[in-house]
Amino acid sequence: MSRAAAPDPDALLAELDSEQRRAVEAVRGPVCILAGAGTGKTRALTHRIAYGVASGAYDPAQVMALTFTARAAGELRTRLRRLGADGVAARTFHSAALAQLGHFWPRAAGGTAPELLPLKGPLLGQAAEQLRLRLDTAELRDAAGEIEWRKVSGLTLEQYAAAAGSRPAAAGIGLDRLMALQQGYERLKDERRRLDFEDVLLATAGMLADEPWIAEEVRSQYRVFVVDEYQDVSPIQQTLLELWLGPRQELCVVGDASQTIYGFAGATSEYLLRFPHRYPDAEVVRLERNYRSERPVLELANRLMRGRPGALELVPADETAVPRPAGGIPVTAHDSDAAEAAAVAALVAAEVAAGLRPERIAVLYRVNAQAPALAAALAERGIGSRQLGGARFFELDVVRRALLELGSVAREQQALPAKPLFQAVSDVVRGIGWTTAPPEGGGAVRERWEALTALVELADAAAPGTTLADFAAELRARQAADHEPPVAAVALSTLHGAKGLEWDSVHLVGLAEGLLPIVHARDDAGVEEERRLLYVGITRARRRLALHWARQGLPGRRREPSRFLAALGTGTPDAGRSAGR
Repeated sequence: MSRAAAPDPDALLAELDSEQRRAVEAVRGPVCILAGAGTGKTRALTHRIAYGVASGAYDPAQVMALTFTARAAGELRTRLRRLGADGVAARTFHSAALAQLGHFWPRAAGGTAPELLPLKGPLLGQAAEQLRLRLDTAELRDAAGEIEWRKVSGLTLEQYAAAAGSRPAAAGIGLDRLMALQQGYERLKDERRRLDFEDVLLATAGMLADEPWIAEEVRSQYRVFVVDEYQDVSPIQQTLLELWLGPRQELCVVGDASQTIYGFAGATSEYLLRFPHRYPDAEVVRLERNYRSERPVLELANRLMRGRPGALELVPADETAVPRPAGGIPVTAHDSDAAEAAAVAALVAAEVAAGLRPERIAVLYRVNAQAPALAAALAERGIGSRQLGGARFFELDVVRRALLELGSVAREQQALPAKPLFQAVSDVVRGIGWTTAPPEGGGAVRERWEALTALVELADAAAPGTTLADFAAELRARQAADHEPPVAAVALSTLHGAKGLEWDSVHLVGLAEGLLPIVHARDDAGVEEERRLLYVGITRARRRLALHWARQGLPGRRREPSRFLAALGTGTPDAGRSAGR
């Protein structure tokens, strides 16, 4: 794409609301933009940079815009290019650190920088073998997650051991074994001269702190820093940002404390909330005019977060809009997960029949294991769906293994008296490691259990007379259909995967204790993160929003409604009750 012509600075201010304009015109730092969901955060951020370039306040080559994903960095570059500011560097923290590490390592340490380790799993597996630890893939993945959290939190192994008691336990791995595994992993990594993803940040920060000439060279190149999604910054990223800045204060941060949903990965909103304390002269701009959602949705979101640290009060941008009919947001209780999925599919079918395109509808849930029943219920109504983000359910290793086992057992039992389907399926998945009681804590071990539980629940919801062979064949058909790219399909997504997206109609399912908040959110901090996750889900909806929960999961396992429903003013919902009535 060719570079756009340099715009008139005044043209960049056109069509901005008064708060956005104030943020854009504040080209000298420190600046803190508190931007609520749907308030034009990215528009304000990119226009501020472009305005600084167009007005002569910035040399584009000296501006660094930082964010957290390659996709977000690419979007920033695209928007800045359209605004005539394509000389600005828009990168993730990791890509910026990796470039500096590669550039300075030969002069600082001699030779080339250590190679980047693409995955922790294989090296962790080798460390486990040396320690004679029998760990499966899920347990190794949980161990990798603990290493990542320790490093982005800036903790030594000794500090991690002291802090580990405040975290959900990595299922199946005691602290002593986990410590030994981490020590073995670090030893192997050092012997083979490798750096993992988090080491890149640590090594770059160490290099800048220990070599003043490197810090000075970096600071002479980049003089203005802008950080998007600042509520997601980790301690090591904050340390690196401070080293890049040095004594200067040319910093603009943009974020929303109510959308901090990656605390389990080391993110903290404390730096955003304390920004005015760190910089008493900071310009603080609040963006609260919402351009996405209708008033009932915003009122629900505001009720959920009111009184929480950093909560913003969202208001409709168009106060002249004709209000929708009274009735509030429907909250519906269902007898079971299967009934919930069927009811949601019926509502979606009615929306499509009324003219709403399927791709403008989303069904959001807490864990991926909730997706198969929803996809099946939609398919029965002739409605395609697509699962967003992460591994699809049928791509999970444990699900692939379960399908193979189910097919094999079905063939072996063809000449034998048929067992009830529920019993046959539960027997097979028990052989893979499933238990009726969930494992302690969260992580990959918990996700594996949830995936197998989803298969058991599908069996329980199957039509009477369904044989194991029929069930296995149906699962294979769904697995094959998962790879067909639907032209127009309802989005199925976890709440984490939905962040940054929006739809005309959103159905939030699984609003029950143990699902939202998730069962391993046991302390106040964990429950508050689950609250923010629900807030993210609510604010994805433009026009319509519906909340759902099921009274029963597996046979005999009763559920209670999510405590957040009471916070929303719904009390204990029954079928048809609406929030806001």
